[in-house]
Amino acid sequence: MSAEVLVVGAGPTGLALALHARAHGARVRIVDPRTGPRPSRALVVHPRTLEQLRPLGVIDALSERALDDPQALVHLGARTVRVRLDDLGIAGRPLGHPWMIRQQDVEDVLARTLEQRGVPVERGPALEDLAAGPDVVRARLRGPGGEERVDARWVAGCDGVASTVRTLAGIPVAVRPYRQEVLLADVDLSPEPGADLEPGVAHVAAARSGLVFVFALGERAPWRVLATRGPTRAGGQGPPGRDELQQLLDAGGLRVRVGRVAWSDRLRLARRLARTYRQGPVFLAGDAAHSHSPAAAQGMNLGLQDAAALGWRLAHADSARKPDLLLDSYGDERRPVACASIALTDLVFWAESSPTAVAGLLRGVVAPLAAPLAPALLRRPTLTAPAVRLLAGLWVHHRQSPLSCDDHSGRGALRPGDRLPDAAVMADHGPSRLHDLTATPGVHVLLARDARDVPLPTVGPGVHVHRLRDRPGTTVLAVRPDGYLGYRGTDPARLRAWLGDIGALDRDRAATSIS
Repeated sequence: MSAEVLVVGAGPTGLALALHARAHGARVRIVDPRTGPRPSRALVVHPRTLEQLRPLGVIDALSERALDDPQALVHLGARTVRVRLDDLGIAGRPLGHPWMIRQQDVEDVLARTLEQRGVPVERGPALEDLAAGPDVVRARLRGPGGEERVDARWVAGCDGVASTVRTLAGIPVAVRPYRQEVLLADVDLSPEPGADLEPGVAHVAAARSGLVFVFALGERAPWRVLATRGPTRAGGQGPPGRDELQQLLDAGGLRVRVGRVAWSDRLRLARRLARTYRQGPVFLAGDAAHSHSPAAAQGMNLGLQDAAALGWRLAHADSARKPDLLLDSYGDERRPVACASIALTDLVFWAESSPTAVAGLLRGVVAPLAAPLAPALLRRPTLTAPAVRLLAGLWVHHRQSPLSCDDHSGRGALRPGDRLPDAAVMADHGPSRLHDLTATPGVHVLLARDARDVPLPTVGPGVHVHRLRDRPGTTVLAVRPDGYLGYRGTDPARLRAWLGDIGALDRDRAATSIS
């Protein structure tokens, strides 16, 4: 059986990539040898990720599974500081703050949506071989029904840190283990007399040995425990037991008792980065391309953002005037983002779990002493907004990308390669917001009030044109499917050339409409 895009791996990255490619008209198959759910490793979805998921029509379903009012109680010695994630958001928008939601819930919503779009996840088949030709990749799968050969135009490896796709494609990966470790467990917890274990919040406790996080988001028991710490003298082996988990909670000053341990795991982590994200018709995304510590909740978000960047490119490639420019730009843009995220997570992981005296002093002494200042500091957007933008990926731009075309004489605040910000506008049909106008798959062309019309027959299907009546001037902006500005100028011929470069002209199929 053939497919235009074969996605290997049905975690969040693979599912989102399949949805993005399908939304832009590609024929997609997605396979995964895993036949059942696994315990969630990620629990946070950041605002930039939510923005890129919105055109897939999944936000309402995800919202139903996320915590309505995500809060954290930060335990610093004898003091407790309450943090509302909504207060740390950007401009009070619904998608402006992090959502607390289990990875498995994200996978369930994406998989169900994908099946509704005619692409069921095929569970059981494992990839055994890849043979890449000039126009087709032949994949050999083996599943419960035996061996199958699949011809695909493109193969996307979304199959995790031990990626079979990466190995078969011969893509080297740099690996550097961490000394620290992460412990996970789903447990029953009960508060000690006089203590309050509030269920609707995340509890964070700092100790000299590391940080302990407790969430009411367990899957096999009510509570999920996540602890980071440096290497121990005993060199713990195997899943942590009740006594070890109790010691971690006691060290963090959390007055709770561990009951049943329904599931636990000890993670030996390493940072990994593939040398390239593309080998001919084979591409890597998510943990197959990069991995690091879970600090700062970057892993699942980076993968979902990879998917938003790659899915439309694979669907558009055969219609693009310069397909290699379009496809190579994926790695050119996303690999530097992974490098920066690895540096960020290394720094945060050091602060959370480094065994050095300096890090221990910061966690065990400085943080509790500074606790009285925390509420006032957290109420100052000038301090919190930059941190949210950093963690959320709102800082990412692609101004140097070959897909960023600037045909405008003025500098302006918004340049090709920048993320399209949200703002109130007056469109043809009345008041709206930029993110509402662009919340459907495809390329969105924004015309200033006096800009020349772009006749619809001159653009391809899946290109949406909006006139902004309250934006003076003659400038035309074109927004890529992943929400980054691609073109700025005033010349319809140059706009059409840019649309041709990214495969948005003369397509023989329209982007799938999602209401």
